[in-house]
Amino acid sequence: MTVTVPAGFTAAGIAAGLKSSGAPDLALIVNTGPRDAAAAVFTSNRAQANPIIWSRQAIADGRARAIVLNSGGANCFTGHEGFQTTHATAEAVAAALDLGAGEVLVCSTGLIGEQLDRPKLLAGVEAASAALSADGGADAARAIMTTDSVPKVAEHRDAAGWAIGGIAKGAGMLAPGLATMLVVVTTDADLDAATLDRALRAATRVTFDRLDSDGCMSTNDQVTLMASGASGIVPDEAAFTAALTAVCQSLAEQLQHDAEGASHDIRIRVANAATEDDAVEVGRSVARNNLFKAAVFGNDPNWGRVLAAIGTTRADFDPYAVDVAMNGVRVCAAGGPDRPRDEVDMTPRTLVVDIDLKAGAHRAEILTNDLTHDYVHENSAYSS
Repeated sequence: MTVTVPAGFTAAGIAAGLKSSGAPDLALIVNTGPRDAAAAVFTSNRAQANPIIWSRQAIADGRARAIVLNSGGANCFTGHEGFQTTHATAEAVAAALDLGAGEVLVCSTGLIGEQLDRPKLLAGVEAASAALSADGGADAARAIMTTDSVPKVAEHRDAAGWAIGGIAKGAGMLAPGLATMLVVVTTDADLDAATLDRALRAATRVTFDRLDSDGCMSTNDQVTLMASGASGIVPDEAAFTAALTAVCQSLAEQLQHDAEGASHDIRIRVANAATEDDAVEVGRSVARNNLFKAAVFGNDPNWGRVLAAIGTTRADFDPYAVDVAMNGVRVCAAGGPDRPRDEVDMTPRTLVVDIDLKAGAHRAEILTNDLTHDYVHENSAYSS
């Protein structure tokens, strides 16, 4: 269940010494072809890390043969020296694999404002290049972890003979545009870059972009899709997009479940909105409401905080017509009390919040988590 499930890919994950713990911290994924089509989506944060700046340029032609990812340092706000480290990393991969540096994408994750140890990083590239194998996807998934507790992997094996595989990292600062996530998805379908780009944007729009853990947006987000064409099969674009969306949804839900310190996975389902944008805005307003998220941590079905949150939006609806249900119990009907709060069982890990706006026929779903003591501790002690 990794990026080496599709034919035409090798991968490796090694310890380059970037993490003081000695844990794996450098991953390399290589597309051996015959096709080298690729697409990517990046953070919409105006503050962007050096690897994002490099990868945007490198993938502009819709091609990529390799992607190298390091944990243990974000290489963001590290000035000219940091960009030179990114450039040198791409050059090292290119030299090891007989590629051009422009065929290599670079990703980094970790603490902002600290220079990466360039000699260790470049030595790690050499080690990873030597360790590449068709079974290396699991090692790559572990090497990109930061505060993650487990690797995130997903796959789709199509009956027609093509496959998709993916890995992801992220456990906090999860917000749209994307999140503090690095994601690599591979396929052996024979698709061109334009098709990959359309499919990837369609998939991320309803998966990663609707994962909103804490409303904070990272500087290093990158989701990359690479196609080897090794299956020789050209799938129907709609079928491929649907399968890719399912893989991305699985990875997004794994990211949600591993959110830093969370004790509840919250699924906010907004129905009967005037527009899809309204449904997304309403769902996101609840996902970012710290009072509501703190109540969920305390197993308190405080539906008043849901109405207070959605009332701050510009969406078209009447707050005094809205219904709210929690884990199947309608606690609010037409903006007033309905079933007693103590009928809601908040002890399961999953909380489903259904919001009926009664304003139209559109819907959207936002994934988030509760606000816990452990989340505060994790993020207050992160740099140490």
